[in-house]
Amino acid sequence: MSSKTRIVVLHMKEVIYTGIFLMLLVIFGIVICFMFGPGKAKATAGRTDTQGVYTPGVYRSQVSLSDNVFDVEVTVDADHIQEISLVNLSESTAAMFPLMQPALNALADQIYEQQSLEQVTYAEEQKYTSQVLLRAIRKALDMARRT
Repeated sequence: MSSKTRIVVLHMKEVIYTGIFLMLLVIFGIVICFMFGPGKAKATAGRTDTQGVYTPGVYRSQVSLSDNVFDVEVTVDADHIQEISLVNLSESTAAMFPLMQPALNALADQIYEQQSLEQVTYAEEQKYTSQVLLRAIRKALDMARRT
């Protein structure tokens, strides 16, 4: 039997590049498993794009204060309250009711965070203004809510 000794020369650069390539390949495989694996199918199996808490869109509720009329506009997607704002608020109404915008901003921040009107709090000096705004927001969300 003739045994020939073979000498394999590996360059350190090639070993390092091959190691990095294999490591990236493993990471890519793990990412693919998380993206398309069975966990993703379970999370989306019970829900289709047509389901959700709200019908996406922009909903308005009218507020009338001392013969001044303006709207509270609520923008929602299928599951989230996206934006709450005052529209058609004239300068004279804003001057007569200066707490309207700050009260709405304070309420909106809480609503965005909680995605609910349940445990919204307001300052005592903005009590009545906040209650009027909450009533209008609730009315707009009732229009948006799926039945």
